[in-house]
Amino acid sequence: QLQLVESGGGLVQPGGSLRLSCRASGLSNYAIGWFRQAPGKEREGVSCISSRGTVTNSVDSVKGRFTISRDNAKATVYLQMDSLKPEDTALYYCAATWRPYSNSCALDKESYKSWGQGTQVTVSS
Repeated sequence: QLQLVESGGGLVQPGGSLRLSCRASGLSNYAIGWFRQAPGKEREGVSCISSRGTVTNSVDSVKGRFTISRDNAKATVYLQMDSLKPEDTALYYCAATWRPYSNSCALDKESYKSWGQGTQVTVSS
């Protein structure tokens, strides 16, 4: 099972930016998803990227504001979050599923087998 470690969360004012990182050895053969869970709410898919980095998907609420990318040489996937809003406040998780040489990814949590511990993002003035 892949050991995923997230970092980069924190407290930011509305309109600000954060970049989350998800790191794991052997990550290059996995599709990666970023998910978030706010208190009292279901865990939702935010963005995902195929193992080859050729395809990304995002939920409508973050399109135009969040960008997912990966650097397989550094075994790291990034989530650049711009124009943050208070409703983006949540615990953010990265997750991985085995998809070597793949040009697809999914935003449903049932597709993912390995999960990180999460990093907290709080957007507040």
